[in-house]
Amino acid sequence: MSRKMPPLNPLRAFEVAARHLSFTRAAQELFVTAAAVSHQVKTLEENLGVALFTRLPKSLQLTDAGKTYLPGVRQAFKQLAEATHQLHHRVHPSTLKVNVPPTFAVKWLIPRMERFIKAHPNLDLEVSTSNHPIDFSRDRYDLAIRYGKGKYPGTRSELCLDVEVFPVCSPILLAGSHPLLRPEDLKFHTLLHDESRYRDVDNPTWKDWLHLAGVADIDSSRGPSFWPSHLVLDAATDGLGVALAKKRWVESDLAEGKLVRPFSLALAVDYAYYLVYPEERLDDVNIMHFLTWIRSEVATGTA
Repeated sequence: MSRKMPPLNPLRAFEVAARHLSFTRAAQELFVTAAAVSHQVKTLEENLGVALFTRLPKSLQLTDAGKTYLPGVRQAFKQLAEATHQLHHRVHPSTLKVNVPPTFAVKWLIPRMERFIKAHPNLDLEVSTSNHPIDFSRDRYDLAIRYGKGKYPGTRSELCLDVEVFPVCSPILLAGSHPLLRPEDLKFHTLLHDESRYRDVDNPTWKDWLHLAGVADIDSSRGPSFWPSHLVLDAATDGLGVALAKKRWVESDLAEGKLVRPFSLALAVDYAYYLVYPEERLDDVNIMHFLTWIRSEVATGTA
């Protein structure tokens, strides 16, 4: 009698833990506890009768058996994901499921979507938002946009939007008893903070920009914080204080006069927004339609 297939959940826990070489980081991706991941892997090892990891004090190492087993497990999950996609494609052939960060959706994607709809009237976008890592073999998304370093194992990633940040505020803050004429004048105003969190990178902070501006006598930790990023921009528009904004998010607001840029100094950021999709979906027509459209939007720079 052939040996029974191992249970699916322990296999998934093994693949994710092997990718991160950490039960803790695997738990963050799977939205469970590290103890649960460890238990699932232990269950798989007992089922197989071999050790897959060497447990070190602060990390994991694959055993020889684990290294041998991992490629086949990864390929199996890829094939399962593609088979599931093909099934959904037959049932919903005109839907493209896209997951993006919240502020990317509000400040960049949605204002442009009408042009995509007109260009592809038979393809419906299903847009959802999150900052969590995307696992295409588990999550039912066709494509994602992520803020980070562009390195996402098992996927193709393509630069979408670069990032630079600078202060913005309501026009009313340029007047009054303490108008914003120099970066040093920020000491008289409330600093608004973007507390959006990402797995592998952090947003630039007021401390970073003030250091670049050569300003040392302002407490950059004070002031209200917001998440997602578009809330801090709403607060700035309402005159609550000065926000450190990503250029791409405020281009329309600056053009319309809702916000102003009191200083020209901009902080370049090493991270960017990337288009991310499964390696095996390179020939997917719907994904290619979306990629081609976004490239065109970025190239033209229109809002």
